[in-house]
Amino acid sequence: MLKLNIGAGSDLRKDYVNIDLHSRSEIETRYGIILPDDIEIKKCDIFNLPYTDETVDQVLCLGFLEHLSFEDEGRFFREVQRVLKKGAGVFHFTVPDFDSLARQWIDAEDSFKDFYVTGVDEHWFGNGNRTLKNKWGYLTASIFGNQNGSGQFHKNAYTEKKVRAIMEKLNFYYTISNFDFKDTGVKMIECKALKL
Repeated sequence: MLKLNIGAGSDLRKDYVNIDLHSRSEIETRYGIILPDDIEIKKCDIFNLPYTDETVDQVLCLGFLEHLSFEDEGRFFREVQRVLKKGAGVFHFTVPDFDSLARQWIDAEDSFKDFYVTGVDEHWFGNGNRTLKNKWGYLTASIFGNQNGSGQFHKNAYTEKKVRAIMEKLNFYYTISNFDFKDTGVKMIECKALKL
């Protein structure tokens, strides 16, 4: 069974080909870890995956699609559609719910505390925690990405209606659910789709 975990970052999984912007050694250095030999990591072009048509059983993308530009978004969705097996290939992805983030932004306090600092754990514009009560903190990073590296910018937004429209455009059978990201209050959309 061929399963791809695209945009894996530190969420590396056994039994998957973990595809990321960074190589194994770069990931080990970045996160200060030594990876087990049974974790497969591949650094490749996600818009031209090295797999023939309809050979992949599953594509997993958790918290990744919002990092794609508007132009790259369609290219990536079509590439996933190309490699997944017809009638059996599963596309499982999660994205922040931008409708929810926009409502939280409107309701949050507007109290700027400090310039953002990279490389400091939980700085979040001087708030020092993941509260969503202040616009200038974890909420801002949830909208724009934590920007703590070249791949850490959010360039796109997703709503439940947009996800449904994309799945229907690409002829996927799908289910959608929602969950709270790591108890932070950031609502996520989860889509599990089958290529028809």
